Amino acid sequence: MQQFISDLKAAGIGEIKTNERLAPYTTWKIGGPADILIVPNSKEQAAGAIRFLHERGVPWTVIGRGSNLLVRDKGIRGVVIKLGPTLDTLRFEGTTVYAGASYSFIKLSVLAAKEGLTGLEFASGIPGSVGGAVYMNAGAHGSDVSRILKQAEVILDTGELVVMQAEDLKYAYRHSILHTLPGIVTEAVFELQAGDRNEIAGAMAAYRDRRLRTQPLQLACAGSVFRNPEGGYAAKLIEEAGLKGKRVGGAEISTLHANFIVNTGDASAEDVLTLIGEVQEIVLNKYNVRLVPEVLVMGER
Repeated sequence: MQQFISDLKAAGIGEIKTNERLAPYTTWKIGGPADILIVPNSKEQAAGAIRFLHERGVPWTVIGRGSNLLVRDKGIRGVVIKLGPTLDTLRFEGTTVYAGASYSFIKLSVLAAKEGLTGLEFASGIPGSVGGAVYMNAGAHGSDVSRILKQAEVILDTGELVVMQAEDLKYAYRHSILHTLPGIVTEAVFELQAGDRNEIAGAMAAYRDRRLRTQPLQLACAGSVFRNPEGGYAAKLIEEAGLKGKRVGGAEISTLHANFIVNTGDASAEDVLTLIGEVQEIVLNKYNVRLVPEVLVMGER
């Protein structure tokens, strides 16, 4: 292991940390350690890291801002890659927006609004990175990334840097081809439309006010836990089943929004997973609806 770490450091592919606890890197504040955490500070370093690991057959995982992620208590074996701050970039060219993978999706929506560009209002409450949003086809309020993405720059698992058009990503509800074709998004290009600044600001303010009233934003959580079933809402089913406030250890179904599980202070990943399973079982038995989690679960059981 020491020789491997020495070789990593010699490769000049960014900051290297060992046995790094991942809880601080997730919005749930839950998760065991990564054997090795690499923080590349450029797309070139990221591509170099992937090539290095590919040549040696070492498994790797990428994380963004950790807003839709549950890391298991035993952590993640192999290498975890987290893109560094130099990929926190943004530029506007007319109605076209170029955003680095590390850029905040919420901040992007706010600055697009200030530019008088419409299409990103839905992103004003999605606390992830641009790269994560592209990967997950993040969405809200009847819209999602697939409606505005033009193309994305992606490092494939061989280390090759390619440009994928929106149609290449095979978007579906909270899904892209990147779920089965390992890769790291380094930049996204969005095509927006010119709009009225006041109307855009009004829509975003309404979304913000609704979030503050209905979501437990003051507690550690990961956003919506379950996908909405076809023709319905997961939160409605969970609430009608009387599950608001249900707890397992330090994990609790929010009393404010039934599709949020909050960390009350000392929740483990096992607490969250047990609570997810109990919710699924109760809703299935009560309504014959199988709820599917939309959060990503990573790590060793």
